[in-house]
Amino acid sequence: MSPRSARLARLSRSVTFSACHRLHSKSLSDEENLKLFGKCNNPNGHGHNYKVIVTVRGEIDPVSGMVMNLTDLKKYMQEAIMEPLDHKNLDKDVPYFSEVVSTTENVAVFIWDSLQKLLPQGILYKVEVHETEQNVVVYKGEQTIVK
Repeated sequence: MSPRSARLARLSRSVTFSACHRLHSKSLSDEENLKLFGKCNNPNGHGHNYKVIVTVRGEIDPVSGMVMNLTDLKKYMQEAIMEPLDHKNLDKDVPYFSEVVSTTENVAVFIWDSLQKLLPQGILYKVEVHETEQNVVVYKGEQTIVK
């Protein structure tokens, strides 16, 4: 009998959190912010029910039959997503966004970076953030080369 080759699989889990924010860049004037972000620049902010889907990728363990224990993934997502972001004003309650515009793109990067610190090295594959049913950002940790 030949040895069985390792099988790769992707495992995804989702969570939903509620938060408010204001799209506003300190690098722009109030007029420029209003022109760029429109109603999302409302000084009092606005809220979303974000849905986040986290996907990990790895070999299926021959003993457990899992890429990763879902209980562990749930715990990591609680720590990296729910605790810092749920029912928060992103701009005022999350230090990361004091200097970074709280766009969905940057929310995805924040979640990626937070999960990277908790998950086993190299297992995080994708973070998908649904700001609305129509607006979705997918981040896979990719970076551009600074020129």
